[in-house]
Amino acid sequence: MAAAAAQTLRAAETRPNLVYILADDHAGYVLGCDGNAMARTPNLDRLASEGTRFAAHYCNSPVCTPSRQSFLTGQMPHMAGVTRLPTPLAEDKPTLARQLKQEGYTTAVFGKMHFNVPCRSGLHGFDVACTEDRVTRLWNQNVKPKPVPAGVATKPAWHPFKDPARIWLNADELPYPRYEADMRSLYQLRMAEEFLDAHKQKPFAMWFSLMEPHSPYDFPIEDQGRFDSARFTPPKVGSEDGPQIPLIFRNLSDKDKRGIIASYYTSVEYVDRNVGRLLDALRRRGLDRNTLVIYHADHGYSLGQHGRFEKHCGYDPALRVPLLMRWPGKIREGVVKDMTEHVDVPATIVDLMNLERLPIQHGQSLRPYLEARRMDSPRSWIFSEYLENEEAYVRTDHWKFIFCSGKRKRDDGYVTEDPTPGRYVRLFDHRNDPGEFTNVAAGNRGVVDKMQTLMLKRFRTTHPEAASEPQRLSVEESLDWYVRPRDV
Repeated sequence: MAAAAAQTLRAAETRPNLVYILADDHAGYVLGCDGNAMARTPNLDRLASEGTRFAAHYCNSPVCTPSRQSFLTGQMPHMAGVTRLPTPLAEDKPTLARQLKQEGYTTAVFGKMHFNVPCRSGLHGFDVACTEDRVTRLWNQNVKPKPVPAGVATKPAWHPFKDPARIWLNADELPYPRYEADMRSLYQLRMAEEFLDAHKQKPFAMWFSLMEPHSPYDFPIEDQGRFDSARFTPPKVGSEDGPQIPLIFRNLSDKDKRGIIASYYTSVEYVDRNVGRLLDALRRRGLDRNTLVIYHADHGYSLGQHGRFEKHCGYDPALRVPLLMRWPGKIREGVVKDMTEHVDVPATIVDLMNLERLPIQHGQSLRPYLEARRMDSPRSWIFSEYLENEEAYVRTDHWKFIFCSGKRKRDDGYVTEDPTPGRYVRLFDHRNDPGEFTNVAAGNRGVVDKMQTLMLKRFRTTHPEAASEPQRLSVEESLDWYVRPRDV
């Protein structure tokens, strides 16, 4: 019996496991290893030091559902068929989980995936499926929380856009009304550990997707007061920002903004602690050496930049996210400064784990970076889109370009004083204006033309309806046609 178990364990060790850790709304700049001295992320910093950190990694959509279904399928959001928050991923779409399952992996997910359908086993290729609806239901059923003393102030129920923004963005820095032992993320972690115990002797691929630090930036009672809000300085608002600041944020005071930032940083620290717990769980079971661990977030987040406290836009704080990869002895320790995109992550996984390519694969493998080899074609620009507002973005090391049709009244709650301003472009010179404050499009027509050409090239090579693009349109009219959401 012992010999058979040893043989099974050796067979498992010949193929790496995968642990895919996702955070919700974790901005790339709120990370100690990114140079942020205020961020308390020791576990993520350690993970970065033990593997490869991609310092210029960008999402392909700054909103949860499109971003998540894009890197699950390996397709740009418009090809995956999910470009708006409420859209479910079609059942017939190929996914990374299905690819792993076909290769003999047991697949599991614990936490938030934004599938927008009820959880069930087998969903999108996951043998064990405990998405946010099921995790929350089981947590409420099985965890009887310790009573909170009457004198302890906690946050109210989350009612975004119904309550004032300062309430649903937790400007008062209030904890979730539970002690840490009774928090949902810890319950979710116990579920993941049970899965590890049951499957540690055969290849597995496990998604562990936290619901923090998404607003209202949950953290347990013990974490209240971890950050002094007075130490934070809200980002300045530029002279051109006024008209595009969502109305919902117009009444936030400076004190409110400081409290919101402090709450977010507290929630990020809570995320880091739970990531550390999961990494320790792998180590205690002897699984850390033969497991590819990936950490990233669905998209970034603005904490007052340009007057915004959300994503849903093309400024860098909303687009740049952490990306960390570790596989001891297989992945080098270091930092990659070339630009990378979310769709590169599934392409890298199937390459590094020697799986069959995804049927449609819009990203490129980052394996050369991980093995300290030269990248044949490093990205010189990245693409992202937010079709709820009919806009798209191109970012190079020099320029940020934003194109918007200006024709669609957005339905995400972040309406501005001019909901349908008509077509506009914005161009920012990142070398001289890293905060993206001054639109220099008018004086750089040649650069605008180049950025529009790059954007149109990405749409034409990845869009499912490219063959039906109307003829004899101008470049701007063609972009108007492509940025329309077509979700079913």
